Parts: sequence; C-alpha cells; structure tokens
Amino acid sequence: MTEQTKVERRRTLAKWLKENILRLGPTFIKIGQQFSTRVDILAQEYVDQLSELQDQVPPFPSETAVSIIEEELGPLDEIFERFDIEPIAAASLGQVHRARLKGQEVVVKVQRPGLKDLFDIDLKNLRVIAEYLQKVDPKSDGAKRDWVAIYDECANVLYQEIDYTQEAANAERFATNFKDMDYVKVPKIYWECTTPQILTMEYVPGIKINRIKALDQLGVDRKRLGRYAVESYLEQILSHGFFHADPHPGNIAVDDVNGGRLIFYDFGMMGSINQNIREGLLEAFYGIYEKDPDKVLQAMVQMGVLVPTGDTTAVRRTAQFFLNSFEERLAAQRKEREMATTELGFKKQLSKEERIEKKKQRLAAIGEDLLAIAADQPFRFPATFTFVVRAFSVLDGIGKGLDPRFDITEIAKPYALELLKFREAGIEVVLKDFRKRWDRQSRAFYNLFRQADRVEKLAEIIQRLEQGDLKLRVRALESERAFQRVAAVQKTVGNAVAAGSLINLATILYLNSLRVGQLLALYLLSAPVPAIATYVFCAAFSVQVLFGIIKVKKLDQREKLITGTA
Repeated sequence: MTEQTKVERRRTLAKWLKENILRLGPTFIKIGQQFSTRVDILAQEYVDQLSELQDQVPPFPSETAVSIIEEELGPLDEIFERFDIEPIAAASLGQVHRARLKGQEVVVKVQRPGLKDLFDIDLKNLRVIAEYLQKVDPKSDGAKRDWVAIYDECANVLYQEIDYTQEAANAERFATNFKDMDYVKVPKIYWECTTPQILTMEYVPGIKINRIKALDQLGVDRKRLGRYAVESYLEQILSHGFFHADPHPGNIAVDDVNGGRLIFYDFGMMGSINQNIREGLLEAFYGIYEKDPDKVLQAMVQMGVLVPTGDTTAVRRTAQFFLNSFEERLAAQRKEREMATTELGFKKQLSKEERIEKKKQRLAAIGEDLLAIAADQPFRFPATFTFVVRAFSVLDGIGKGLDPRFDITEIAKPYALELLKFREAGIEVVLKDFRKRWDRQSRAFYNLFRQADRVEKLAEIIQRLEQGDLKLRVRALESERAFQRVAAVQKTVGNAVAAGSLINLATILYLNSLRVGQLLALYLLSAPVPAIATYVFCAAFSVQVLFGIIKVKKLDQREKLITGTA
C-alpha cells in the first residue's frame, strides 16, 4: 500500500461520495458544500471533489428554465434584450443564466422545479430523526441540546431560501448594512423581474475565494482577504444582527476593485440574532477585556448559553482561570510564530510531547472544576448559534486555505478591542460609572433592610434540617470518581465471570455434540448449534470485558491528570 495507491483510493472514494450526494439531492448537497471548505479536516482529494458541489451541480434542462420564466414573467423576447439559454452556473436550489435588461448585464436565477415538494419530504424525515435524537440523546434533557429546536430553525431558514422574493429583500438589507464599507459588494436587485421562483440581479463577476492561483494572478493580498472575511462576519453578527448563513466559497468571490473586494452571492439562507444575544455577545467581549468572570457569566446567561441554576462556582472559577491566562497564551502563541520564522526558532520550538505535557498541566490545574462542569452540564446553545458556529467554521476553512498561518482569534481580537474602545468613548464612560455606583448603593440599602429577613430564613432552614424536611447534599468529586471506578471494575469482573462460565458451557456442549455425531451422522451438522450460540454470547461478554478494562484505564489516567501524580 504505497502513498500513491492511497491517494488513488481516496480519489475514487471521493468521486463516489460526490456522485451519491448529487443523487440524494439538495439537502445533502448543502452538507457537502460545508465540508468542501474544511481543508484542515478532509484530505485534499475529498476537498477537490466536494468543491464541485459549490458551483458545478448538474443543471436541469434549459427548456424547463425558459418555461418557468415565461410562466412567471411573460415571453423572453419582450422582457430581456438578450437571454443566454445555457446556464453559467448551477446550484443545489437553482441555476443562473446571463441576460441583458435595459442595457444592463444581469443574471437570472431560476428555481429548480418541484423543489418545495422535495423539501417537504426531506424535512419531514429529518423531523422524525430530530425527535428520535431528542429522546435518546442524554444531553438533550433540560439545559443541554435541543435537537427539535435546531431542526425548526434549519427548516425555517430552508423554506425561506426557496422564496426568491425573500432572498431579494435579504440582499437589499445586507447591502444597506454594508453601504459604508468599500470592501463588500452586493449585486443590485431588479424587482420588476423578480418573483418567488425567479430572481434577477446585477451581474458582478469575480473569482471564487478559494481559487488561490487565480487570486495570486489577480494580485490581491490573500492575508487581507481572510481578515476582511472575518471582520465582515463580526460586523454582521455584533453590529447588524443579520448575517449570511451559507458562506461557502461558491457564495463569496473576489474582484480587483479597491485592491480586492469581497462579493457576496446567494442571500437565501440568512440568520438573525435578537437584541439580547447581540448585547450578550458585546458584554461577553467587555467582560473578557476587563477580565471580569462575573460579567462574562452574566452575559452568557443573557444569551441563553448558561443556565442560571445549580452551583455555578466551578464555572466561575474556570472562567477566572482562562481569563487570567488568556493574555499569556496569546503572547506565547505570538512568540512561537515569531520563533518559527527563524532557523533558531525551529530548534527552540517545543516538541509535540512537551506541548501535550504543558496542556496536561493546565488541565490538571482546573481538573476538579472541569469535572464539576461536565457533570452538571449547565451549558446550552440556542438554535441560532448553530448557523453562527457553522459560518465561522466555514470561514476558518477558507482562511486556512488563503493563509496557512490564519488565526481567526488573532483577527477577531483587534476588532473586538476597537469596538470596546468605541463603546467606552463619550457618554458610555459616564453611564457605566453611574451604573456601577447605583448598583453598589442599591446593594447596600438592600442588604441593610434584608438582614432581619435573612436571619429569619436561616433559622427556618436550620429547623427544617433538624426535622428532616430538608436534606443537605454534600458533593465530593474525589469520592464520585472513586465510586465511578469501582462500578466500572465491578461490571468488568461480572462480564469476565459470565464470559468464563459461557466458554466452559460452550466447550461441554461442543464435546457432547461430537459424541452424538459419532452415533448419528445426520445429526452432526445441527448438533453444534447450541455450542456455537454459546460461544457467540461468550465473545460478546469478552468484548465487554475489553471495553471495561479500557474504561478503567482511562479513569486512572484522568485521576492522575487531575491529581498531578505520576
């Protein structure tokens, strides 16, 4: 198995995967489009094939497209001065034809026929899957994962995407939001030739943002393009609350205007972030900037990410730990990158084993808190965050393709700091100081008049404890881990005993079947069946024993990591 053979096998499998995604239809094509940007996850052979799903989806017959246009708008020769029958691009939901309208070069996007019926079927099946996951996923209970809410958000966005009048309105809103930023271009919409199945817009050609060689020939700065892409999304999410939810390379192009301008296409899938989440994001940035864990946690509660129930002490201490080390870690990363540019730096860089050991040491420092957080699982992510995370995941893949040293956090930090400094300017400082003073005074008055009530409540709680109406639960994480290991060992021993008993029974049955077989030749073929079945059960228990041993070993390793023992 040579390297060339492995490459050929991956290429063959990638082609098979792409063809089957195309056969499965629009829903799966969109999934393939997202993975086509993950150059840091998939092998290049898969990326090359899945990239064809961005703008090389097989078109439907042009005659069908013409009939849809004439049914919606009227005869072609009466509307357009020129209309190209052959499409210039095809996507999962429609295809695009060039045309000329009122002396302007335009593109006409025509929706695939029968798309709504197909969506009805696919989304109905996905709803069943979401409901099943909601029942079986242990993390879908309470404040963890809500599969049905995620499905509802996705279904709502997809149904909006097949209404081209909604897409046209989205494009105009997006263009208005970026009207003062010269590095973003949005095609103009021609409403007189736009219907729910037809979308006519300005023709704005460009080079796909992942066509590296073509971008180099154009002479644009790829590193700056990566920064523009991230900053544009921070602007969309933090300032506008309205963002492009499908930013794969087929929907983002580049031209040479102003030294390289981002051109956004396809505004069917857009996400909206309500005011509470936007304000929460800003407050979270502000809390990180001030290294205030309480402010960060309050912002997470406001966004609905943190459930304000139970004991959040471990969460707060963990947040404080990361805030304290945030600047140090960023400085260390910058130093490593600077060292990597010199020959001496290559020699001084930490080995892989040393980096892993340092990571273990950091985890050991907060091991107890991380275990408490993992057990309580107080975090949840609103359905809207699904599209936010996906968008930044795609942008991260695009950025790494443009610049191997691309770091999305390094790009986001200056933007966030600039935003925070803007907030601190002028009356913001006065209002912030007044709010702090008011909060301190309010708490002082509150504590003064509530002392008597607090003493009374404390006495009531003690009385309930004495009467047995209230039980005090004390949690010892070390004991919980010990009990978990004991349970795993007991289960492993039980499976080992069962496996040993079954192998003895199977051997006895097999030997008996051989003796019977000597007397009755016809019975020889069927007699060992009970023995074989017993061997199968023995094998199942043996596998459980193996898994149990691995689990106990992992628990021991985790205990060593937390306690810091060798």
